[in-house]
Amino acid sequence: MNLAFNLMKMPTAIEQGVIQYFIGTDRQSVNQWIGKRITIQFEGRINCIDCGKLTKKSFGQGFCYTCFMSSTNNAPCIIHPELCEAHLGKGRDPEWEMKNHNQPHIVYLANSGGLKVGVTRNDQIPTRWIDQGADFAICFARTPYRRLAGEIEVFLKQHLSDKTNWRKMLANIPDENVDLIESKEEMAELLPFHVQEFYLEDNSIMDLHYPLLVNPAKINSFGLDKKPQFTGILSGIKGSIGYLNQAMSSISGPIKAILWI
Repeated sequence: MNLAFNLMKMPTAIEQGVIQYFIGTDRQSVNQWIGKRITIQFEGRINCIDCGKLTKKSFGQGFCYTCFMSSTNNAPCIIHPELCEAHLGKGRDPEWEMKNHNQPHIVYLANSGGLKVGVTRNDQIPTRWIDQGADFAICFARTPYRRLAGEIEVFLKQHLSDKTNWRKMLANIPDENVDLIESKEEMAELLPFHVQEFYLEDNSIMDLHYPLLVNPAKINSFGLDKKPQFTGILSGIKGSIGYLNQAMSSISGPIKAILWI
C-alpha cells in the first residue's frame, strides 16, 4: 500500500479502551500497521498548514512565514493562554477567538513522564492528553474562557512543570511517585482567592492505554529534511509518536505540524 499526503497531527479515538490513530484525508488506521515494516519517504514538498501554499521552509508548527507572523492559529495566546483577550472581543480574528477561546477551558494535571500542568479547551479532553502521551490525567479547574485558565496555569507553574519530559514519556514508564489526587489537593490549597471558584472537586482520573508492542530500549530522533527516507518495524504509538525497530524515532519532518509515525 502506497499513501501520499502532507504530514499532520494524527486524529485519534478510543475503542475498547485502546487509543486508535488515523492518517490521511481518508483516515487510514495506523494501528493496523503495528508490527509491520513501513517506509516513510519525504518527497520534498512542504505546504503551509494554514494557507496551504508551497513554502521552502516551515516555521512554528508548520506555517509559512507569512502565516507564522499573522495567522490566528499562531497567535501568542495559543502558547500563552494568559495573554488571551477573546472574552474582551479582541484578538487577531475576534470571530475565531470568540468561537474557540471564549469557551470553557480546563486546567489539568497529567502524569506524562512526570507531573505537569496544562490548559486545553473543554471539548479537547481527552485529545490533548493523548497528544501529550499522558498515562494518567485529572481535571483541576474549569473556567468560562481561556485567559482565566491561563492565569491559573501561570500560578501553578510556580510549583509544577508545564513541559512534557518527552524522553521519559516515550520510555513508557509513568513516574510512580506522582499522585494526581494528592498533587491536586496540594495545589488547591495554594490557589489565589479570585480563581478558587473554578476549582473542580471531581477527582476522576483518566487512565490512557496506547497501542504498544515494546518499550523502547533506546530513544533516537531525526528529521525527514536530513534523512528523507526511513524503513523500520512500527512497534507502537504513544502520544503522537511511533516506535520503529524497537527504538523510538520521532520523525519531526520538514513540516512540524506534526505527524509522527
